[in-house]
Amino acid sequence: MPYFDAASGAPLHPVARQALLAALDDGWADPARLHREGRRARLLLDAAREATAEAVGCRADEVVFTPSGTAAVHSGAAGALAGRRRVGRHLIVSAVEHSSVLHSAEAFEAAGGTAVRVPVDRAGRVTPSAYAEALRADTALACLQSANHEVGTVQPVAEVAEVCRAAGVPLLVDAAQSLGWGPVEGAWSLLAASAHKWGGPPGVGVLVVRKGVRFAPPGPLDERESGRAPGFPNLPAVVAAAASLRAVRAEAAQEAVRLRELTERLRARVPLLVPDAVVVGDPEHRLPGIVTFSCLHVDGEALLHALDRAGFSVSSGSSCTSSTLTPSHVLKAMGVLSEGNVRVSLPPGTSGEDVDRFLAVLPDAVAGVRARLAGADVPAPVTEPGPAGLVVDSLGKRCPIPVIELARVFPEVPVGSTVRVLADDEAARLDIPAWCAMRGQEYVGEEAAERGAVYVVRRVS
Repeated sequence: MPYFDAASGAPLHPVARQALLAALDDGWADPARLHREGRRARLLLDAAREATAEAVGCRADEVVFTPSGTAAVHSGAAGALAGRRRVGRHLIVSAVEHSSVLHSAEAFEAAGGTAVRVPVDRAGRVTPSAYAEALRADTALACLQSANHEVGTVQPVAEVAEVCRAAGVPLLVDAAQSLGWGPVEGAWSLLAASAHKWGGPPGVGVLVVRKGVRFAPPGPLDERESGRAPGFPNLPAVVAAAASLRAVRAEAAQEAVRLRELTERLRARVPLLVPDAVVVGDPEHRLPGIVTFSCLHVDGEALLHALDRAGFSVSSGSSCTSSTLTPSHVLKAMGVLSEGNVRVSLPPGTSGEDVDRFLAVLPDAVAGVRARLAGADVPAPVTEPGPAGLVVDSLGKRCPIPVIELARVFPEVPVGSTVRVLADDEAARLDIPAWCAMRGQEYVGEEAAERGAVYVVRRVS
């Protein structure tokens, strides 16, 4: 069964498995102790730190191992903000950061700080000028991911780092998705990553704090990991993480070319094979193995289950496929269609035959979901004439029903007239304008309502 969800967690690399088993025999002792077993464990820990530093492009004493990538982000942000509290209480993040960064920003705001979220374009990419405009005299820290985990867009980290360096503001880079493909360029100050993203074992994060960066470790001080990650390290997992990072980086250049060819095939053929499907994310500045697309009139969760039954493990960038019933913050910030969203993220070693088989089953999977939604599962839209045109009542109905109901009644709308969709599903705020763009119709705007919102669409053709 092809596994196409490497962006969530890559399969364990064979080198990681070998290193993990070996370290279980030799790396179980406390590396802080002076006895023979402790010295052996210390040698393994030091070697892992050196290997990781070489891959990152930093000094070994700047590398700290944490219990997870999320812990690395939280510790890095909190430590940098605390270390520069005399400068000010202002934080800059992009609107498409991983939830761990956004949660750090929310915690910072709850504690009395201020945070600004830099917008992105429709490809999910920030501009260095936007970061320059967000900088203030009291800015303590800026954060920017190296590449987006949902759509694969690569950010201009080096340029943003230079903007921040000129202003004397440290930049924290979340490099979880990209570190396995190569070092992060530029004069960044802090970096966080997670081993399970590059084929290492889960439960190992990496935090890098450059020399000269003011940093106050959050929480009680500890004598381990420079006081920045308290507790006994999972040494066998750390050794496996470092070994796998070195291994995947040795293969990265060749594998990137191969996977990029496969994802180009997906990007080109999905819109041809699936009507009303759009590929999202930057077509050029992107990671090699990630392709994300959205399909009109499709329930994302139903599509993922259909593909799973067909033998393909994929993911979705949209949270409207989960119990939260809200669109992905990444897709929302990009202003692109969220319904029927699928993320295909190919692990190293994926074959062209597997990609072709996926393309062969995808059209029927989408068509099957659309047929079910167009049938008995979706009642006829409740419409009523209003003083300003037809009104579609979609209150209480979830993605993608409001858009389906809009499409059903739209042929009844005279050219030049408007239709209003009343909906309380948050995804409608994103998907109705996207539907208009795909159909060549005019999205007039949003009006307030006692419950939900009214989305106004004008028929132009």
